[in-house]
Amino acid sequence: MEKPTERAPIPDAACDARTTPPPAPVPTLPPLDPGGPAGPGGPGGPAGAGLGTGSSFGSAPGPARLWNRNFRYFFVARTVALFGDGMIPVALTAGLLGAGRPASSVGFALAAWMGPLAVFVLFGGVLADRFTPRRMMIIADVLRLIGASVLAVTFATGNPPLWAVYVLSSVAGVGAALFQPGVASTVPRVSTDVQRANAVLRVAEALMTMAGPAFAGALVGLASAGAVYAANAATFAVSGACLFLMRLAPAPHDDAVRGTFAAELVDGWREFRARSWLWGVIAVWTVYGFAVLGPMLPLTAVLVTEAHGSGAYGMLMAVNGAGSVVGGLLALRLRPSHPLAAGAVALPLVAVSLVVLALGMPVPVLAVGQLLAGASAAFWLVMWSTTVQTHVPPEALNRLHAYDVAGSLLMVAAGRALAGPVAEAVGAPELLVAAAVINLGVVAVLLVARPIRQLKRTGLA
Repeated sequence: MEKPTERAPIPDAACDARTTPPPAPVPTLPPLDPGGPAGPGGPGGPAGAGLGTGSSFGSAPGPARLWNRNFRYFFVARTVALFGDGMIPVALTAGLLGAGRPASSVGFALAAWMGPLAVFVLFGGVLADRFTPRRMMIIADVLRLIGASVLAVTFATGNPPLWAVYVLSSVAGVGAALFQPGVASTVPRVSTDVQRANAVLRVAEALMTMAGPAFAGALVGLASAGAVYAANAATFAVSGACLFLMRLAPAPHDDAVRGTFAAELVDGWREFRARSWLWGVIAVWTVYGFAVLGPMLPLTAVLVTEAHGSGAYGMLMAVNGAGSVVGGLLALRLRPSHPLAAGAVALPLVAVSLVVLALGMPVPVLAVGQLLAGASAAFWLVMWSTTVQTHVPPEALNRLHAYDVAGSLLMVAAGRALAGPVAEAVGAPELLVAAAVINLGVVAVLLVARPIRQLKRTGLA
């Protein structure tokens, strides 16, 4: 197979770092109020400045280096699109059940969305590398705009056939698969402070995860499922417009000579295998997704709803989202010299939520567990995203991120599917305790593995 000509050998974790110089800085607009989303502090110096010589943490640079024109557009695009994504489950549930469809149709419709996302995300990574992430994300938003608009019309005018709902949900899943890989490589191109950018995006994601379903529920009560899909379509229109208005400096690899589609896919796998810290974390995370993250959501929903009612479950999910905000805010301030090790140290807090749920503790204790779980997971995700975006060469970043997303989706989905049957066989509390033990075992592996534990932050973070 033909191999891309502009590709260099990839070093392992011991000496892995991005050697490609960053693109020329984009002229920035005046910084936002220091008390705004970027947090307090003045303009910072070079990336990584302020790291203490005898401490693992240093002070974070100020907001002026983060809130430039391109990052503002990207932030709005991501925030609005995530807000729209949060509406989809509510709209599907209300629309299908309101039309007299069986409850199983909701699950099939959601599966029709997630299936194409898991299958096509690898192809989305290759396409983003070949045609630039920005173009693919705009195309993805156009696809999702069309799908949501048609669903809005069909739900507003009558009872749409199930096959049409499933097909249009699949279109949205393909759009998400085309969009997601480009997110990882766009962050370092719109901000010279990658960790702060990831932290801000994580906080916004947590807030939108709570706001999207709440807004959709209110809109269903006031209007209909069709109105929710109309609002969903509008979010994709705003996202696509913001991405279109971004003006990114050309990267050296944008015009690289590339091989066939299959060769690009195989080359992405080769680069994935070349970094022991990368495939090590993802290999461990497949176990974590299957045994911990997969069972966690359905078991929490069932046990809390049965014991305390659906209102308590909704409140706990909101507390989990608030915890994610806390974790993102911590990641704005803390800049560990070994980010993967620091993120792994936070993950044992997830086990707390599993144990208190298994013990049948009262709602206030469950809320504390959810707060800790949300904060620790968000902090880990910021550390992980920042590490990948600053250690992987930009010409391979989209494909490697796609491998990460595909593996995570498949294993979490498998864990969710098997959680019910396994819980019926061995008991839900026992399964939760086993998940807590596996959670601690995963943390131990992450901290024992030298390429993961010793990987240092780069100056680009």
